[in-house]
Amino acid sequence: MRNEAGLADHRPDSAAEIAQRVRGEHLAERLVDRTTGEGAMRHLEELQRIAEKHDGNRAAGTDGYDAAARYVGELLDEAGYEVTYQEFDFSYREALTERLSVRTPTDRDIEVRAMSYTASSPEGGTTAELTEVRAGGAGAPAAERRTGITEDVAAAGGAGCAPSDFGPEVEGRIALIERGLCTFAEKQANAADAGAVGVLIYDNEDGTGPLGGTLGDPAAGRLPTGGISRADGRALSEALDAGETVTVDMELRELAEDRRTLNVIAETPGGDPDTVVMAGAHLDSVLDGSGMNDNGSGTAGVLETALRFAEAARVDSREPGHGNTVRFAFWGAEELGLLGAEHYVAELDQPERDRIELYLNFDMIASPNYGLFVYDGDGSEGISAPGPEGSAQIEHAITAFLDDRGEQPRPTAFNGRSDYGPFIDAGIPAGGTFTGAEGVKTAEQAELWGGEVGAPYDPCYHRACDDLDNISAEALDVNTRVIAHLVGGYAWDTGSLSETVPEPRAGRAATVDQGGPHQPAAHRLDR
Repeated sequence: MRNEAGLADHRPDSAAEIAQRVRGEHLAERLVDRTTGEGAMRHLEELQRIAEKHDGNRAAGTDGYDAAARYVGELLDEAGYEVTYQEFDFSYREALTERLSVRTPTDRDIEVRAMSYTASSPEGGTTAELTEVRAGGAGAPAAERRTGITEDVAAAGGAGCAPSDFGPEVEGRIALIERGLCTFAEKQANAADAGAVGVLIYDNEDGTGPLGGTLGDPAAGRLPTGGISRADGRALSEALDAGETVTVDMELRELAEDRRTLNVIAETPGGDPDTVVMAGAHLDSVLDGSGMNDNGSGTAGVLETALRFAEAARVDSREPGHGNTVRFAFWGAEELGLLGAEHYVAELDQPERDRIELYLNFDMIASPNYGLFVYDGDGSEGISAPGPEGSAQIEHAITAFLDDRGEQPRPTAFNGRSDYGPFIDAGIPAGGTFTGAEGVKTAEQAELWGGEVGAPYDPCYHRACDDLDNISAEALDVNTRVIAHLVGGYAWDTGSLSETVPEPRAGRAATVDQGGPHQPAAHRLDR
């Protein structure tokens, strides 16, 4: 049955449905009481120890990642879950050389990051003049950068997103392009078609370091492509606008080899096999550090929930205390482009996809200068498109739970930038929470959550300092209990996914997060 708005309008109307709803509420309450940030922190401490024993990281394709996968899998196996290690091959990339120097008009070095899957420079680098590429082509004025996927922004052209942006002056030069609106790979491909010898993409927001990103696929790399900060990009742009000849020496070289990694999947032995509830987090870090917030925090929260759920719901008993199948996933190679989740969803046939009622994603849930963000499943903020039907209901469930606990949640863009992306592409409802990456906290947000105005949510994002000192215990506890609440309730009842939700609150542009997880992270493909 559908209501006047065209939405499915389901409410429990039988004694059995009401009983399931009540059992879910009771299990959720018990699980929230037992599942804490303190418990999750113990897993973070172990993940930190694992990284310290293995070159300081847990990146996919390394011994550190494999050790972390064993730690997670063994705990889940002991708890009574059926654990599967789903292996897949991928193209491992590791930066060997990242160097950028301005030679004229004055000598200076600029910090640069190679985009994953970049083509490598010749050994010794490439020296060439710089030219800026803007939407509309040569001579187009520098525009005020607008963020957020609203109608007016979507209608505007992003720099380097159209072949016509690239004039004959690009040939033989390195193209300087502002981030925005289309993928890094598209900007790079257009530059290659125009005869450029390299690409530098600069951030459209202030941050703590150079822009990181990926071209998305090993076959996409046609030119050496690197990311630089907004400050450095604007300085180069202004020099070009002033008529200066800017010559740069750029060397970007990557190690590329085929490696194998894995996803860790844990499923309850019992429960309705036709109704599967999933929760997950990516297990890998970047090569630069141990990745305690990104994404040890999400891993720890999901793992602690799974262990406490095993106790509360008696998952290994003949009469388990849950009605639906519950599946926990720990993804590999997310930082290289959501590869683990992409592989998992691609391997599901249509009946298997249809059995998954929802997917809950938790990526960076303990940022030290945190925000309490919920994926905007209904698209009401205009910062991303609505998710599959049911996503709005998940957003409402999370927001209502946090409201009831006296918290002040706000939406974040729901645009496929973390492991929920392949699920929503497959039409599976999804949702989750996020506490911010390199985006900067506003004064309005600080009024809600405290913290430092004008500073990144996570100042150690994708850096070596993302260690145990980079964790907000408060945010970790709040979000771990969100996971527990959702898993406990949905383990018995998913009927709320087809219920009409209240009208969204009025837009709050100063307090929402428009970037979503990993706005320009190493796995970022666009914008």
